[in-house]
Amino acid sequence: MRVSTILDQLHSLAKGNKWVQLFATFNRIMLAAGFFIAGSVKIMGERFASGLSANQPMGHYLEALHHTGYYYTFIGILQVAAAILLLIPRTRLLGALIYFPIILNICILAYAVRFEGTRITTLMVLANLYLLGWDYDRLKFILPFKQKSSDTTQPEMQSNKFPFMFFGGVFATIAAVIVINQFIYDIRPGNSLMECNNGCTGNAKPEACKVFCDCVHNLGKPLDSCLAQYDKVPVKTIQTSGTGNPKHSR
Repeated sequence: MRVSTILDQLHSLAKGNKWVQLFATFNRIMLAAGFFIAGSVKIMGERFASGLSANQPMGHYLEALHHTGYYYTFIGILQVAAAILLLIPRTRLLGALIYFPIILNICILAYAVRFEGTRITTLMVLANLYLLGWDYDRLKFILPFKQKSSDTTQPEMQSNKFPFMFFGGVFATIAAVIVINQFIYDIRPGNSLMECNNGCTGNAKPEACKVFCDCVHNLGKPLDSCLAQYDKVPVKTIQTSGTGNPKHSR
């Protein structure tokens, strides 16, 4: 059986389920709300996440972006346009297509600067991909799958049965994103000096962690420079002496 045929059947099955339809609507509304708020702030000329220190890595980026003039406004217009298009049935696919490169760029940026919002941006990317998959029947013609000479759309089989496996996968994905992001970095700059210092309590190098926080938030040095300074400090290990008493060594 061709890949395109399997995808057609899965797509038809998904679009025919009431609960999966509601989930698509929920994703559309939440994504639209996120970009409408963020875009409106940019159109009004205000700095996004104004409470974030300019010394914080993401703050550096947002501060510079805020001073780019009409480019900053342009991004806001695109975000608001994508949000509005997502909510209109006839233009929802166009909205999802405009939305995707913007949110993907934001997501990669969040990971690059170790921003605390990596979980949210990751989930937004996944939600956007879900909406693109929702309109697979309109996108499939540009995919590298061999299509039938005469396209026959699979009839939607309407169902009100709750898809436990589907939503189980959704919750498992959300949990995986949260857990992976919890342990993906050994240190993060946090959104403030206090938040960064609070994370030093359980850090393997607590003193070096505090130096890192000071490097980022007080000295305003680049993230890579502060990370390099942090990495130079060896992790303290616990060794057991002949008497059985623990002994710390570097």
